[in-house]
Amino acid sequence: MHIIHRGIVNKNYKENFLESFRASFKKKFGIETDIHATKDNEFVCFHDFTLKRIFKINQSIKNINYIDLKKFKIPLLKEVLELSKNKFPIFIEIKPLLKKKLLYKLINETRKFKKCIFISFKHQNIYDLLKINSKVKVGISFSNKDSVKSILKYGLNNKINYLILDKKFLDNKKIEIIDKEKYYYTIKTRKEFLKYNKNNNLIFENL
Repeated sequence: MHIIHRGIVNKNYKENFLESFRASFKKKFGIETDIHATKDNEFVCFHDFTLKRIFKINQSIKNINYIDLKKFKIPLLKEVLELSKNKFPIFIEIKPLLKKKLLYKLINETRKFKKCIFISFKHQNIYDLLKINSKVKVGISFSNKDSVKSILKYGLNNKINYLILDKKFLDNKKIEIIDKEKYYYTIKTRKEFLKYNKNNNLIFENL
C-alpha cells in the first residue's frame, strides 16, 4: 500500500489543504497528514510548528485560535476525516508532544473512522495513546539519524502495528525481517518510486 505525503501538491494544490486531500482520495490514495493543536484545542492539519515557512508569519500554531487560522484555509482534522468517507487510510502524524487530555480528545474525534493510524516521532504520544485505548492502530516513526538497534527494539513491541522509516533503511536486511508493516518515507522521485514500489509500502510525494 502506498500513502501520499501531505496530499497531492502542485501549482493548484498546497500541502495539507482540503483540496490536496480531495484530489488524493479521487486517485484512491491513502494520505499522511500532520496535526497540531491550536490554542483553543482544535486539531488542524499542518506540518510546521509555525506559520513562517508557508505564510511568512512568525506565529506558533499552539498560540493561535482556530478562527484566526481559518482564513489561511488550514483544515481541521475532522474535516479531512469526513472527506475520506471512511474509505482511505489516514496516517495521522502527531507533531508536538500532546497532553493526555488532548489525546483523549483525539481518540474521541477519530473513533468512528476505522482507517486512522496514529504515528509520531515523539514516541511518548504513541505510548500514551495506547494507555487510553489499547486497540488504536499506531506506528512509531524513525528518522535517518536513528539507529538500526533502536528500530529493532521497538520492532519487538507487540502493541506497535507499524514502523515508519526513513528511506535510508529500505535495503537493510535486519529491518526487513521485522514482522511488522513498514512504511518508508519520503519517496520524492519517480525513479525511486519505480525501484521500490513493488516490494515496499511507500510514503511518497506527488511524482
